[in-house]
Amino acid sequence: MAEQNKQATGRQAEIARKTNETDIRLAFNVDGTGESEIETDVPFLNHMLDLFTKHGQFDLKVDAKGDVDIDDHHTVEDIGICLGQTLREALGDKKGIKRYANVFIPMDEALAQVAIDISNRPHLEYRAQYPSATVGSFTTELVHEFLWKFALEARITLHVIVHYGHNTHHMVEAVFKALGRALDEATSIDPRVQGVPSTKGVL
Repeated sequence: MAEQNKQATGRQAEIARKTNETDIRLAFNVDGTGESEIETDVPFLNHMLDLFTKHGQFDLKVDAKGDVDIDDHHTVEDIGICLGQTLREALGDKKGIKRYANVFIPMDEALAQVAIDISNRPHLEYRAQYPSATVGSFTTELVHEFLWKFALEARITLHVIVHYGHNTHHMVEAVFKALGRALDEATSIDPRVQGVPSTKGVL
């Protein structure tokens, strides 16, 4: 059973989530400066979250401990959940946001694309085939797990395509950089937008 506490002021939010599998404290600021303090038991995820934060110009603090003696799954999944929930909380009524973004990011030989709609309709399309099943001790199938839980809890439509590459590290890195850049663009305020960018009048 998860215990959760959430607080939000402005376009930032924080959460504390504790289960029998993980213990996570996470704070996310949409309008940050690219500052990250990432402390988890999954070193490769630390690296990816740092890249996501820097290239999205967010502020992100994560302190997470999990049952990595079993595997990294629960920790990666639950961080995705917490990040998604804080994003949704931080954006509030979504008035004035651009809503959409489509970003291509090259990382040496690899090319990744991330398209986002902050739609209140959670969906993930994920097209990626990696040359190896792991990067160090990190299992690449967990990239999908993280992205799906993030999209679900943030209630966004997220399309991720790795067009090509032959170095798995580069390919995953391009995904997280593109995710940061796309989310930054989609959440940015457009002064031309009056109210919510939807003909429904609500997102």
